[in-house]
Amino acid sequence: MEYIRIGQVKIEKTAALAPMASVADKAYRTMAKEFGAAYCIGEMASCKGLCYSDKKTAALLTVTETERPMAVQLFGAEPEFMYKAVKIAEQYKPDIIDINAGCPMPKIVTGGAGSALMKTPELFGELIKAAVSATDIPVTVKIRKGWDNEHVNAVELAQIAERSGAAAIAVHGRTKEQLYSGKADWDIIKAVKSAVSIPVIGNGDVSSPEDCERMYEYTGCDLVMIGRGSYGRPWLFGQIRDYFGGKPVRPEPDLDEKLSIMRRHIELLVSDKGERTGMKEARRQAAWYIKGISGAARFRNLFGSMNTLSDLEDLIERIKGE
Repeated sequence: MEYIRIGQVKIEKTAALAPMASVADKAYRTMAKEFGAAYCIGEMASCKGLCYSDKKTAALLTVTETERPMAVQLFGAEPEFMYKAVKIAEQYKPDIIDINAGCPMPKIVTGGAGSALMKTPELFGELIKAAVSATDIPVTVKIRKGWDNEHVNAVELAQIAERSGAAAIAVHGRTKEQLYSGKADWDIIKAVKSAVSIPVIGNGDVSSPEDCERMYEYTGCDLVMIGRGSYGRPWLFGQIRDYFGGKPVRPEPDLDEKLSIMRRHIELLVSDKGERTGMKEARRQAAWYIKGISGAARFRNLFGSMNTLSDLEDLIERIKGE
């Protein structure tokens, strides 16, 4: 197995789990890591929220041993708050601290953070410098291709990130305006890789071991990161690990296995967040796990009304029976 290093952090060169707000929570990350994800990043936490002692924000920084190597991710648009937030974040002992400069969601962008930083390169650099000056933990940053197709500046931003002290940069091959639609542009990942000497992580349109290999070969990136391709498929990381480890690739699980894995995932959610909140969030996760099976639309509607683990068990038995 090949490895890369981000700072002094050693990471398998297979596939990492992308940070996904309100999706890649502790339960999701645990499932991905148990199946073989090389690295994962926590849900983004607000710099200001941390500085103002918001308990919900601080909870996003918790790192468990199962999840390592793991990064926590911060978002913000003011260097002084970034500096203070990094000081707080390092108390949770993450392996890496990542800065979000790629989130396209309006509530993040309107505050000047996330993808909006791609329109303010000077501020982008100042935020990275502030973070780097606050800690000895490696600081990375995640960006997109650009704001829109008329403003593609990932290469410029990657070079700024490197000059500002970033230890690695992740590139999602879509613009902010694309959100998650259309095709990811692997050429921009390739261009970034050619323009900097720090590790480059490629993200976008990888949903199989073969896709993963193609991204490595086409872009020359140092690590592949998978987001939506892992929805309801945590075993994908194990398949990729098999593939690059020279082992027979484990097959797609049959229905009974999928339901068993889904149950494990939802039990983790409930353990972490309580039954009321956990089961509410489990409805979406369950819908992803049953995608493609016969009668999926009808079962998805049924999952939408479950409130307890007992409801989950009843639905699992019903799916098996039908």
